[in-house]
Amino acid sequence: MYPDNRPIGVFDSGVGGISVLAELLRLMPNENYIYYGDSHNAPYGVRPCDEVKELTIATANKLLSMGCKCLVIACNTATSAAVRPLRAAHPDIPVIGIEPALKPAVLNKGNGYVLVLATAVTLAEDKFKRLMAQYDHQARIHTLACPGIVEFVEKGITEGPELTSYLTDLFKDYLDTPPDCVVLGCTHYPFVGECIKTIFGSNTQIFDGGEGTARETRHQLTINDICNDSTAQGSVQIFNSDADYIRIAEKLLKIRQGR
Repeated sequence: MYPDNRPIGVFDSGVGGISVLAELLRLMPNENYIYYGDSHNAPYGVRPCDEVKELTIATANKLLSMGCKCLVIACNTATSAAVRPLRAAHPDIPVIGIEPALKPAVLNKGNGYVLVLATAVTLAEDKFKRLMAQYDHQARIHTLACPGIVEFVEKGITEGPELTSYLTDLFKDYLDTPPDCVVLGCTHYPFVGECIKTIFGSNTQIFDGGEGTARETRHQLTINDICNDSTAQGSVQIFNSDADYIRIAEKLLKIRQGR
């Protein structure tokens, strides 16, 4: 096997997918990465599904034109809207999507109380409904659309009284009986995961899909024989449809790598 040093393309509606990039780097530091955030059009979670699909396919094509050997859709909303047509259009390229980490949350505690936080588009898509149907007999699953969190993270705000006040009000109907598990169904949400855990209390466990997505990416590289076997540290390039957000993305990556 030769070292395939072509980059892995990772993309999101904005800077949230940096949480997935951090997991990829943790698992495969020798790979090269190109990250593209579409902050100019963020948030995707409030846009019509067809528009999200169009934006996602355009970004995927941009990354493929830059020589990427596989694509990681580091956005739950974009995965729901476009992973199937992208796989159909590019059958020779691994296309890895992300989904809410509902399975590990449900299996964490028998007949537990699970709260899924996600964008309205993700919760409305058939992909999530099918996922939820697999596990709704094993746990008490509630869902909550969370407008506003993406905007905080896009501004680089991951802590502080303004964020805490916003989240406390958002979760007010769930605080008297906190959930056993909270599933972060948007890649922006892990950046405020500590704040969410503080609000719900130490007995609530937090789950997100970044680690599972990184493992699946490694699996796809292996079975397609396109791993980079070099032992050297790989490179990371960060692009954004709005250049002002590149600095925020770099800051968030350092936060996730330092946790």
